[in-house]
Amino acid sequence: MLAQTGQNLSDSRLSGQTIIEQLIRNMELGRFEMAYSVLLPCIFDVYLHPEDHARLTGVFELVADDAKRALAERVARMNSAARVLGIRRSRPKEHRIAGRDWVIEFFPDTESTIPLGDVEIHSQLAETEQPGFRGTKTTLLDREPSVTTPRPTGPRPQVQKAIDRIFAEIRYEDDSGPQLYLVTQNHIRVGRGGDDVPMDLALYTNDEVSREHLILRRDAATGQFYLTDKSTNGTWLDGKRLKRGVEEPLAERAAIGIAEVLTLTFEIRK
Repeated sequence: MLAQTGQNLSDSRLSGQTIIEQLIRNMELGRFEMAYSVLLPCIFDVYLHPEDHARLTGVFELVADDAKRALAERVARMNSAARVLGIRRSRPKEHRIAGRDWVIEFFPDTESTIPLGDVEIHSQLAETEQPGFRGTKTTLLDREPSVTTPRPTGPRPQVQKAIDRIFAEIRYEDDSGPQLYLVTQNHIRVGRGGDDVPMDLALYTNDEVSREHLILRRDAATGQFYLTDKSTNGTWLDGKRLKRGVEEPLAERAAIGIAEVLTLTFEIRK
């Protein structure tokens, strides 16, 4: 399968739209199937001809912002369940990324292999490389995408810190099987979700669980976690039912009952 746009880009000016289309294509090609979910690449190194790089230098941040929106929308569509007469037929695997956000960086081609108007993209599933957890390389040339080691670009300590900083973990089992969710942000919405109600932690289960069931909040200054019930059928903390809308502190380890349907095992990472 070739990552092409159907035009001779060597005779045209490279556009931001073309770069975004190839980022989406690269993300789809680099998927890593697991038992209950699919990991997608979230680290992208984009290589351009030096003249294209110089011409677009002032707008790379805007292109990256636009690309992140497009990637998020594509993942949302991939996670949309197929429906027949309004009834969900089957529950597809959840598509997700290993980091909190996509990281997109642009580099000039110093090896003189990328023609003017062309683009080459190297991807990784996560910043910390693991065997078998790299993404693919896609180009607009007549070359097959293949698993590849990204070109050396020097360390990215700020990216490494952002991705590796895990505040807590949540283990649970829903209709899709055993799951591990890594908490890397200070505000987590938990529930069944829906097309118009996106969740940070989406639970695949029955409608006893509210679409937005609870909120986890971390105080960035102290590291203390808090839990707020937002549900119809209740949330339990270590066996005690919480009052709806009242924030409760979480211990370092806690069992969070969800509508007497499933349990989240919460534990702070140190």
